[in-house]
Amino acid sequence: MRLLIHTGGTIGMGPGPHGLLPAPGVVERAVAGQARVVAFDPLLDSADVDFRHWNRLLDQIGEESGPVIVTHGTDTMSWTGAALSQALAGWPHPVVLTGAMHPLGSGGDAEGNLALALSCAPGPGVWLAFAGRLLPAAGLVKSDSRRDDAFRAVAMPIPHGPFRRRRFADRRLSVVTVVPGQSPALLEAALAHLEGAVLRVFGTGTVPSSPAITAVLAAAVARGVRLRAVSVCENGGLVPGSYAAGQGLWAAGVENGGAETVEAAMAALWLEDAP
Repeated sequence: MRLLIHTGGTIGMGPGPHGLLPAPGVVERAVAGQARVVAFDPLLDSADVDFRHWNRLLDQIGEESGPVIVTHGTDTMSWTGAALSQALAGWPHPVVLTGAMHPLGSGGDAEGNLALALSCAPGPGVWLAFAGRLLPAAGLVKSDSRRDDAFRAVAMPIPHGPFRRRRFADRRLSVVTVVPGQSPALLEAALAHLEGAVLRVFGTGTVPSSPAITAVLAAAVARGVRLRAVSVCENGGLVPGSYAAGQGLWAAGVENGGAETVEAAMAALWLEDAP
């Protein structure tokens, strides 16, 4: 009987005094006789998921010799999908994420999503079973906050080769979006508190043509801050050298995230080989 790791999320929630809350036993009852369940304690709204929970999932998945299902909230499903996809590159068994926009027993999408996750038989990799479709989880985008068909997948390359044990490090990371008229002082202040950041830049890789911005980025890289650039555009990715306005990024030593989503780029900054 395959393992189901229940982290929390809407799929297993019930009403509380201030809105939906994780409710113990909901998912267990729904899959009785179909899967053995290991539940997080406490169960999580996915807004509270972080790198420590990804490491916990990796430890539990690593003890299995077959497919694993993970029930998870939708708000950070794309982050967990990107994280597990990179950390489990080369893992010989499928991991299927699922969740719902409505709780089990409410007449919504939860039962169908859970049934798809239990019945599908994909190849190795990390997948999302949702709204009647099986999507690769490496480049998920939550495109709607209310509709049942809430996700789409951006094509994302996954490293090949033999599996190696990796985990997510405790690092001060964030996302910094470059805006028109970007203040170098504001950028400098943000980077001063970080060990790494994903920079969301324009188009194929441009930023305002400001020597001060280039100097801020170069100084951050010089003191060991990892900066990884991705495009604000959902598709197409970065093409260094296509515009002179992007030269400052690469001259400063910013990493090229290519076609990565923000979530995938952030996972790359968090991830390291396990000791």
